[in-house]
Amino acid sequence: MSRKPPRRAPARRFEFVDVTLRDAHQCLWSTRMTTAMMTPILEAIDRVGYAYINILGGAVFDVCVRYLQESPWERVKLLCGRLQTPCDGLTRGQSLYTFELFPDDLVALNSQVLARCGIRVLTVYDALNDNRNVESSVRSGHAAGMQVNAMMTYTVSPAHTDAYYVDRTRELVRLKADFISIKDPTGLLTPARARTLFPAVVRAAGRIPLKLHSHCQTGLAPEVYEVAMQSGFRYGYTASEPLGNGASLPATEEVAARARRLGFRVALDDAALEEVAGYFACLCEIENLPRGETAAYDPALYRHQIPGGMISNLRYQLQTLQIEHRLPEILEEAERVRHDLGYPIVVSPFAQYIVTQATLNVVQGERYKTVPDEIRKYALGYYGRLAAQPADEFLERAGIRPQDRVTERPGEHLEPRLPRLRRELGPGVSDEALLLSAFYDKALLEPLKRRPPAYAFRTTPLHELIRYLGSRRDIEYARVRFAGTELTVSA
Repeated sequence: MSRKPPRRAPARRFEFVDVTLRDAHQCLWSTRMTTAMMTPILEAIDRVGYAYINILGGAVFDVCVRYLQESPWERVKLLCGRLQTPCDGLTRGQSLYTFELFPDDLVALNSQVLARCGIRVLTVYDALNDNRNVESSVRSGHAAGMQVNAMMTYTVSPAHTDAYYVDRTRELVRLKADFISIKDPTGLLTPARARTLFPAVVRAAGRIPLKLHSHCQTGLAPEVYEVAMQSGFRYGYTASEPLGNGASLPATEEVAARARRLGFRVALDDAALEEVAGYFACLCEIENLPRGETAAYDPALYRHQIPGGMISNLRYQLQTLQIEHRLPEILEEAERVRHDLGYPIVVSPFAQYIVTQATLNVVQGERYKTVPDEIRKYALGYYGRLAAQPADEFLERAGIRPQDRVTERPGEHLEPRLPRLRRELGPGVSDEALLLSAFYDKALLEPLKRRPPAYAFRTTPLHELIRYLGSRRDIEYARVRFAGTELTVSA
């Protein structure tokens, strides 16, 4: 009697979270993608087959208000209303969208508003990995009916060991997060470190699905994503190819190809992916915006850990002071400052604090002659629990004594603000307007009252653009522009 061949186990599935409309342009275009640039390609993005689309983060919210003069709430409502794929919105825990800490009642109201706007997954992280600062977001996100994705931010230091991240993972399990992510904002993860860290975190997370969010500044992220897949991670954050790589995240196309080679099922529509990439490639040409390029491995990044975009801004500021030649000294001093401050993760706002203190130390010719108030507040524990004890030299120069330090959850020190805001703004104010008034001055909010443009929800066919543009060599012979609501080309 013949035997049936053994049944093969079904291939594991690896799924994707798109960041093209959020983190990708934040990294490559200084967060200057307008809503009008997004709307023509939404239908194609929807067809790609992403598990989730990340549309909101702290910088996106802030730039909408400060520079683009768009209502971030209206953008979220519009995108969630047009996209069938579930939308994801990111906040900075107790800080929400700015660097200020906000009380629990504002955090809870923000969760309610995001859920009403259509956000299905609330992603939350704390820049110090102090999970006490995400408790109110997890609790209020669930109460508002959203799933919660809690992130741990990766960095390299003697304090940030595999055991450290296992402890943080267990804390997030106790908080009942629906997803747990490793966020690597500077692309510091290496395949070697991932092979020890990822399996340990997967074991600690148990049944909670894991996601990887790693940038490409060292060029290693695509290989790290392979290790994540093999270790049991279920999701990867990626961007459409023109906005992938460099300071951004890996290109969806490359990570999908790697997943398929490893035998994973990938439920992406390659034709839709190509259409989306073609649109953003044209937009790069039309708006004279940079495309992401594969970064070369830079060992210096592992010492100072300052993101590339911040180095560019610092170089510009030093040029205006005519001391650009001191940039290497400042980067070297930044490494020492980070050690002295107890290894804060080089992400906003602490990246800015490290660079500010390093610049002061170099320019003044004396270490810690001046210590800004925000850095003192960090060292006192005002923002949360530090990963390691600051150096004695710094504590002495900053005048910080052990008895001065804050040990409670930072939110415990913040009085509720909703009652006072409702009294000041009157009974008819919307929750969206109330939150904006808590975050920003009135002058910044005035332009948001203008009516938005009539957005286009289809693209000019790409073959028409190609016909006008010709080859890249001939691009100078065509005048190409983006006119608010649609792509237009005139010779």
